[in-house]
Amino acid sequence: MRIGRQTRSAGIGVALLCAALFPAGTAGAAFDPASFEASPPRPGPPAGDVRVVDLPVTAWTVREKLRTCRPVSRGAYPTDEGRRPTVPVCGQGDVVHWTADLDVDCDGLRTRRCNERTDPWFRPDTAFHQADGTPLRADRLPYVVVPGPGEKWDHTASGVSAGDPVVLLHGDRIAYAVIGDIGPDGVIGEASYAAAEALGLDPHPVRGGARSGVTYLVFKDARARPLEDRRAAVELGRRLLRSFVNP
Repeated sequence: MRIGRQTRSAGIGVALLCAALFPAGTAGAAFDPASFEASPPRPGPPAGDVRVVDLPVTAWTVREKLRTCRPVSRGAYPTDEGRRPTVPVCGQGDVVHWTADLDVDCDGLRTRRCNERTDPWFRPDTAFHQADGTPLRADRLPYVVVPGPGEKWDHTASGVSAGDPVVLLHGDRIAYAVIGDIGPDGVIGEASYAAAEALGLDPHPVRGGARSGVTYLVFKDARARPLEDRRAAVELGRRLLRSFVNP
C-alpha cells in the first residue's frame, strides 16, 4: 500500500536524522540547553522610526487608486453622439476622473498639422487662451476637452477650470496635460493632437486617437500658469500625481 511505503520511508528518515544529530556513543543522551546556541533575533526598527515605502508611480498604481467611482455626474456620458451612455464622471477628494475614448481635437491656432484640410471639424479658436490672448496650439500643447456645463455635470461646480493639470493613462503610458477647451455638453472623451501624441497614439484628427481605455485624472483648483507652458504642466502634474499615489 502507498501508506505503508510512506510510513516506512518516514521511519528510515527519522533514523538517519537521529544518527546525524547524535553520533555514536551519544544517542539517547539528555539534551543540554547550555550547548545550544540559537541565532540572535534580527533587530527591528527603533520605536517610532517605522518607515513606509512609497509606491512606484505607474499606470497600474494610479488605476488601483481609482478603482472606486463615486459619481459626481448625474448619469453617464456617451463617448460619441448616438452611442449608449457608459461613462460617469467620478470624484475622489481633490480629483475628478473618467475613462473613455480619445477623440483628437485640433482646434486653436492654425498650423500645418491642424487646419481645415487636415480636420473637417477644425475651429480656429479654443475656449481658453494663451497669456497673449491667442488660442491654444493643439499640436504643441497637450490639453483636454471637458464637456460644457449641462444637466449631467457642470465642471465649474466641481472646481475644474482652465489650466488644471490632467494625468492621462493609456495602457502603461502616462502623459500630462491641462484643461484647455470646452466641448459639447452631451459627450466626453477628447484631447488635443499633442496629448494623443504624448500617449503614443496616432494624433491624426480624423483617424487617430483611441476607441476606449483612456483615463483622465483632473486635479481640481491647481492651475498651471501660464496655460500654454507645457513644462509647467508636466512638473505640476508629476508632483500632484506622486502625492496622490503616496498621500
